[in-house]
Amino acid sequence: MAKQFTRRSSKPTLIAADEGLTGHAVLGATIGNMLEFYDFGTYSFFAIQIGHTFLPAKDQFASLMLSLATFGAGFVTRPIGAIVIGSYSDRVGRRPAMTASFVMMSAAILVLAVTPSYDTIGIAAPLLVVFARLVQGFALGGEVGPTTAYLLEAAPAGRRGLAVSFQPASQQIAATAGALVGEVLSLTMTSESLDAYGWRIAFLLGACTLPFGLWLRRALPETLHRPEAPALAVEPARKLRASRMMSLGLVILASCTIITYITEYMTTYALNTLQVAAPLAFATTVVANAVGIVAALLGGWLADRAGRRPIMIWPQIAALLMTYPVFLWIAESRSPMALLAGLGALTLVGTIPYSAFYVGMAEGLPKSIRGGAFATIYAVAIAIFGGTAQLVVAWLTHVTGNALAPAWYMLVATAAGLCAMLMMPETAPRNVRAAANTRSP
Repeated sequence: MAKQFTRRSSKPTLIAADEGLTGHAVLGATIGNMLEFYDFGTYSFFAIQIGHTFLPAKDQFASLMLSLATFGAGFVTRPIGAIVIGSYSDRVGRRPAMTASFVMMSAAILVLAVTPSYDTIGIAAPLLVVFARLVQGFALGGEVGPTTAYLLEAAPAGRRGLAVSFQPASQQIAATAGALVGEVLSLTMTSESLDAYGWRIAFLLGACTLPFGLWLRRALPETLHRPEAPALAVEPARKLRASRMMSLGLVILASCTIITYITEYMTTYALNTLQVAAPLAFATTVVANAVGIVAALLGGWLADRAGRRPIMIWPQIAALLMTYPVFLWIAESRSPMALLAGLGALTLVGTIPYSAFYVGMAEGLPKSIRGGAFATIYAVAIAIFGGTAQLVVAWLTHVTGNALAPAWYMLVATAAGLCAMLMMPETAPRNVRAAANTRSP
């Protein structure tokens, strides 16, 4: 992490961030991030309908698997986008990198929304959809790193946790918006209409907001060359910490993305596996993601007060203990109460640790590589585990015939994340300053 030291002392030198910049920075960065994740996440909510439109198959399971595989194609280009756009943000600036990502997402979502069906243009239809997904993946690969770096650099030291928590919160907002659109469409349209063109409405609604998001991003002030404080460690320790952060961060982000995409898969899971009505299936995701918004912001707020490590570790332990009982309740009762309250409670507890991790990870990386390093680690974790999470869960559920299959995979991911969190160093300015003062003679 970029730090500032005096020549005569290894203690941190504090330089206050511009308080007035924070609100504008958070609004511009998170609205753009929210719009992009809305476009990307909406695909998973309408995986069944998209499969019927572009990827016809002999049976419903094969069509779903083809659709999910196409969804996973968007993760292949994420690491490439992370390296290209992330490094661009470290060399040129956060704002131009975020703007470039947004423009590419705009083009991709429009292609996806207007591509004719397989019945109309044949094999060209799935090829265009895969191309759009690849472009979306490239754009999103370079989105998270620069955005997270921007939020951290724009915030005062004592409010970094809350500022950075708007990154995961904006993703939850996007998922909630997509699920709400799906809920409204499922209540107001017949199954045939939803299958034929209803899902396109959801994508076009997202596309309508793109000019506003682009305008917001282009108006953001730059943070790359702003003075930054506080210092967290002396130079040799900083190098060790950055290397350690990157290794642990990869494990934690893998855990986070598996849990996130299993949660987003719950609409399809509720429809296909639990055989519940469409309105209840979409409501499940709406409630879980709405709770996730609150949990993400709460996690950042707590991280500013109690430090990064405690807010990572203790809620993660609680989530580990809750996962199997909650899914058992859902699978056995298949009731609205189990789906809404059970998944909502699990999301509340399970989302809190990752806000603390986001800010701790960003604080632990040198500013000169922060955007690219964070983006690359995030993209690699998502490409390997996020792109396959829904496929793995769908496959496990199909071959075992057991509705608890999502819980098994989520338990493994939660446990792996907890192990890595236990090895994470503390990076909160208050805690690090206290440790530095204790070590001083």
